[in-house]
Amino acid sequence: MAIVNERFSISTQGECDVVDITAEVQKRVEASGYRRGAVTVHIPGSTGAVTTMEFEPGLVADFRAAIERMVPKDIPYAHDARWRDNNGYAHVRAAMLGPSLTVPVADGRLVLGTWQQIVVVDFDNRARSRTVYVQIIGE
Repeated sequence: MAIVNERFSISTQGECDVVDITAEVQKRVEASGYRRGAVTVHIPGSTGAVTTMEFEPGLVADFRAAIERMVPKDIPYAHDARWRDNNGYAHVRAAMLGPSLTVPVADGRLVLGTWQQIVVVDFDNRARSRTVYVQIIGE
């Protein structure tokens, strides 16, 4: 069993931008040569998250609406009062989803459902360049 560490950058627009990174992660799995194991995808920072979803416009819109209902943007946040950066909602949203995801690898492929993609969600209130870390453990 060995470990491969990779990373790549993506540009995000903020405000619940959802970016499909499945192909980029799969490329790293293929380059590793591992046939079985696990891949962890991680995004550093406290306003971004990693999850899976069916990446299609209707569900992305539904996801954004659900996030807004759960953690509204337009209510007071203690974080904003302290730091004046007006992104307290982004920190709460990201904390709820989490910065990492682990997916099994079998026969050199990510084990995902037919309509399941790996996505980065940027909750911050501005566009950013994000670094995505990929750690593959396998053989």
